[in-house]
Amino acid sequence: MSSHHEELDHATGTTTTGHSWDGIKELNTPLPRWWVWTFYLTIIWAVGYWVVYPSWPLVSSYATGVIGYSSRADISAELANLDKIRGDKLAALNNASLEQIAKDPALLALARAKGKTVFGDNCAPCHGTGAAGSRGFPNLNDDDWLWGGSLDAIEKTIKFGARSGNSEAHEGAMLAFGRDGILKKDEIVTVANYVRALAGLSTAKGYDAEAGKKLFADNCASCHGDAGKGNQDMGAPNLTDGIWLYGSDEASIIQTITNGRNGVMPAWIGRLDPATITALTVYVHTLGGGQ
Repeated sequence: MSSHHEELDHATGTTTTGHSWDGIKELNTPLPRWWVWTFYLTIIWAVGYWVVYPSWPLVSSYATGVIGYSSRADISAELANLDKIRGDKLAALNNASLEQIAKDPALLALARAKGKTVFGDNCAPCHGTGAAGSRGFPNLNDDDWLWGGSLDAIEKTIKFGARSGNSEAHEGAMLAFGRDGILKKDEIVTVANYVRALAGLSTAKGYDAEAGKKLFADNCASCHGDAGKGNQDMGAPNLTDGIWLYGSDEASIIQTITNGRNGVMPAWIGRLDPATITALTVYVHTLGGGQ
């Protein structure tokens, strides 16, 4: 690149900038006037937007703008209008019993539609969008229920949760037999293999079935039952049905027996209105595993 003084380009009648590249001179061509005015207008528009609409962050809030617009307020107004439109139907849903809703096709359809939306917003992060669950979070499509799968039982679980801190919540707890020194390591391995045997799974070589049976009877049967069929009043799972919340391999079962498993289900009462809890109860019940 070389620099030169400004000069007039005779071919175009335009002055040059004084710069050239490989003999090609740069013309000092002004921007089109329409483009310049458009650019100025965008600046004016931006300043106006800053004044009229919420824009700039402040220390603890934000500039609300002179019209106080809020997309959140718009959504709230739309939802309120939707509730108003559905008012009679929602009132009927709120006033009907769970059994009445289950028997009324119109109310059942409304409850399922509303419940599906609520489930996606509040329950899917743990139980999955299809309610199939994951490790530590129950599958709601099967017929294996820790606390019961009837309409009333599901409603209670949704309302109060499990180990949620609510006074009405399910409170059954799995003891930490290893961490608390109740069982020794070799005893835990033995009873873990006994549990696998109850479910028809293979056991470790040299496993002592009689010792496992006694350990289970002395430490586990009070919650899971003598045959390992579980107890919904205590939230103790059925150990014979092949459905495992935390895994059925020996290492996972040993981990469960050693440290206990006490997952938390939040209480939704007070966070969801009664009609919404009703709809959610019906939806979960109709997923396929409701009793």
